Amino acid sequence: MDFFAFLAPIEWVVAWIMYLCHQGLVFLGFSDGPGPAWVLSIVGLVIIIRILLIPLFFKQIKASRGMQMLQPEMQAIQKKYKGKTDPASREAMSRETMELYRKHGTNPFASCMPILLQSPIFFALFRVLNGLVPISNGTDDPIGPIDASVASDIESSSVFGAQLSDIFLRTDDLQTRIVIGVLILAMCATTFFTQRQLTMKNMPKAALEGPMASTQKMMLYVFPFIFAVSGVNFPVGVLVYWTTTNLWSMGQQFYTIRRMPAPGSEAERQLKERQARKRAAKGIVEDATPVIEQPRGQRQQPKRKDRQKGAPRPAASSSATNSDDAPVEDAPVEDAAPGSTGTSSGSPSSGTSKPASKKKKQK
Repeated sequence: MDFFAFLAPIEWVVAWIMYLCHQGLVFLGFSDGPGPAWVLSIVGLVIIIRILLIPLFFKQIKASRGMQMLQPEMQAIQKKYKGKTDPASREAMSRETMELYRKHGTNPFASCMPILLQSPIFFALFRVLNGLVPISNGTDDPIGPIDASVASDIESSSVFGAQLSDIFLRTDDLQTRIVIGVLILAMCATTFFTQRQLTMKNMPKAALEGPMASTQKMMLYVFPFIFAVSGVNFPVGVLVYWTTTNLWSMGQQFYTIRRMPAPGSEAERQLKERQARKRAAKGIVEDATPVIEQPRGQRQQPKRKDRQKGAPRPAASSSATNSDDAPVEDAPVEDAAPGSTGTSSGSPSSGTSKPASKKKKQK
């Protein structure tokens, strides 16, 4: 099964979507036959396809954020195997990388799914528009509802004087080339700003470093260059389709990044600033960090070091601390001079009782 046989059913679907969009526009008051209704039918094709791809778009956002969040771990793996080129190290690095992807539920190809799924539609539309002249001449078979008369109407419809089937390299009309050149520049510019909005504004600082970030920055400039070179071979209708789908992507990403930015990104910082300004405009004061105050009361006395260590108190200190609460016990009196009565502070017998008790202890 070759590629063109694979595109045949997609061409049929694209032709029917364009035809139904045109009929709807005619019902709303647009003129039938050649005219802007067929140009707007290509815009309708973009809208229908992108609505169908919305679930994949959210998966793309989730995958992109997963890739951003695993960047620090990815850099750690790369640093671990830096300079190791043996097969065992390469296999271990690949195994740990795949395990990291499974852990975060993402892979580097998930963010490319919407573009990959749109590629067949892009080529199918290219073949439909490129085959308008042969179909209108009766050379080729009709594609779905696009027969000879319908193909003639589509082929004769124009954008600022350039017909939908015109190609830059196949026309000598100056006005047509200027219109195609403007459409090519618009396609390249919208592609660049779409990628820049996604990579620069909605990525944390950690994701803007490393080999993958360098690859994304390189692709930021490579894709517009590729479209600029290949755009001279695209029909006007394809340029209208690609520019419209880029504008849709820009608006969709702008809404998503503004409302649901990636953690740690510049968009998240701007979202918090907007939320703070809205709260300030409504008079809502943010709660400050609570300050825990110490309970006020009687000042706590410091503990003695000897009590904390459990050391025995000296006798002198015990007698000093108990002097106010209990009577002072009889202390030993120093030997007095002969003839001294020792009655300075107590009874006459208090001075002689202690020496007697000491003699008994010595015996």
